[in-house]
Amino acid sequence: MLLAARRFAPEVELDGVPADTGAAHFRRVHIKGSYDHANEIVLTLRERNGSPGVNIITPLLRNGKDTAVLVNRGWVYSPDAVTVDLNPWREADVVDGHGFVETFPTKGSFPAPNPSRPREFRRLDRARLQKVLPYPIANYYVVLTDSSASASTPPRVEPLPLDEGPHRMYAIQWFSFAAISIIGLVIFLRRT
Repeated sequence: MLLAARRFAPEVELDGVPADTGAAHFRRVHIKGSYDHANEIVLTLRERNGSPGVNIITPLLRNGKDTAVLVNRGWVYSPDAVTVDLNPWREADVVDGHGFVETFPTKGSFPAPNPSRPREFRRLDRARLQKVLPYPIANYYVVLTDSSASASTPPRVEPLPLDEGPHRMYAIQWFSFAAISIIGLVIFLRRT
């Protein structure tokens, strides 16, 4: 309920996002600034509709701010889900767009990047990203949702639906298995 309220709340300017990443998560934001394409990151092993690919993460530099905000610009096809030529996907340097705030993962394993490809990450490890980039980065990143008509615009990453997903069906399925087992046990015991 809380995440749905944030997702459908009025959009705020990026500077209006709460400093607490928990309170900022999924807030819709308006972003303005310049992309630093020279310091792009590739988020590997992503899939879209069953196809392998990567997400392109580009630092956004803003006037008067020393901290960059990473922007997930979208997904592009990659046969091995690791390597991709970023040149065809270079959007205009100046961005005036819309998206939502996402937080960096804090739990689970964070595989180290391949030393020969230091800008390819399996998971966005903020501590490692901070070592790769030449400037400080924000405590969150933005997933861009609007698309331009440009051929260099990668398909945007769609927000996950705010529904119960398959969980309700799994619950029904397992309760059915339990009921069948109990009824079967009762019938078996009566016959023996």
